[in-house]
Amino acid sequence: MSSEAQARRTTGPAERKLDLNLLQVIALVVLPFAGGYFLSYLFRSVNAVISGRLFSELGLDASDLGLLTAAYFLAFACAQLPLGLLLDRFGPRRVQAVLLLSAAVGGVIFALGQNLTMLLIGRALIGLGCAGGLMASLKALSLWFPPRRWALVNGCFLMVGGLGAATATAPVEAALDLFDWRTLFLILSGATLLVSSLIFLLVPPRGEAEQGRSSLAQQLAGLRQVLGSRIFWAAVPLAVSSLAAGLALQGLWAGPWLSDVAGMGSRAVANILLALALSMTIGFLFGGLLAEAMERLGLGLDTTMILGALLFMLPQLAILLEIAPLSALPWMAFGFTSNLCMVIYPRLARSFPLDLGGRVNTSLNLMVFTGAFVMQFAIGGILDLVAPDAQGHYPPEAYRIAFGGVLGLQVLSLLWYILYLPRDQRL
Repeated sequence: MSSEAQARRTTGPAERKLDLNLLQVIALVVLPFAGGYFLSYLFRSVNAVISGRLFSELGLDASDLGLLTAAYFLAFACAQLPLGLLLDRFGPRRVQAVLLLSAAVGGVIFALGQNLTMLLIGRALIGLGCAGGLMASLKALSLWFPPRRWALVNGCFLMVGGLGAATATAPVEAALDLFDWRTLFLILSGATLLVSSLIFLLVPPRGEAEQGRSSLAQQLAGLRQVLGSRIFWAAVPLAVSSLAAGLALQGLWAGPWLSDVAGMGSRAVANILLALALSMTIGFLFGGLLAEAMERLGLGLDTTMILGALLFMLPQLAILLEIAPLSALPWMAFGFTSNLCMVIYPRLARSFPLDLGGRVNTSLNLMVFTGAFVMQFAIGGILDLVAPDAQGHYPPEAYRIAFGGVLGLQVLSLLWYILYLPRDQRL
């Protein structure tokens, strides 16, 4: 049976009447979910711009800031395994609408926080609420688009996240000339509440009639199948070390590096971060096109994964060696290549039955965002091993140690991927 036929079987008779034309699908499905994904990336990245204000207003050090920002990733990661089960059981419309309520509440708590504990609670609730930003969206897109269109639709959708990251840079810095960071978070909370309402009220409930048919025991058995496979654990270290590095540096530590090492002011830092985010947005599309081209040439997704990892290492090496520190080019190259390893998601999905796709993606997301939490927090801890100067700037040597460790992990993980990947399962 074709995957299109399988998709039709998951739709009840009443729901087949909900078939919409392309413009209606874009307006009623794609745009509401895109709003949630946009906000999730904005929330994820905004601390890189407001970090100086958090340092000065609340007296935080690098470890505090690393822990605070990484709390998003920890809550995000902890939600991934139950998220996969919930999406399969209740559908993306209901799950995403409820999750975004958590992000809205977290944004209010963060805005009102007067100490590190309140900020941590708020940031964790934001991370929990944003946990379904991509996974729920991909699930929804798979219900409304035929399988032959998934790669193109997903690649275009991922660019929305890049736009969210871009908005969290120079536009946020400009907005902070009009109001403070607390007001900014209140505005973001209101926007999140609006998007949650739009998803619940506008998105047609396609496929939900059949969502709960499999038992919890059957769903957990599928999860065990994913987590017990050798190919999954061959891919995890490289995916984690590469994608977590992109998340940790783009989401926080690029900003302090530009300030401490390159000596830039806040507006210049925001402009570089904007260039980084825009490059990342273009890189999402390039990654999909690269994977498609490599397969046409007879080179599989594993080769694409290895090539992407190597390309991502090059700008990191330039940043580590402080090549052209006042130029945007190394960080633009970092952003452009930071998500080339996203090809691991479709690569792993091809190694498992179609009905396990959600659990494959969320299991990998668990590993990636746990890694991002550890990496973002650890970088702050390493910086704190060296005392900052009177202005609160950390020396370049501290960044070299921290960023060098991140790059070293990627080299080791690439060797693991090449050596441990089962030869009979290579694509």
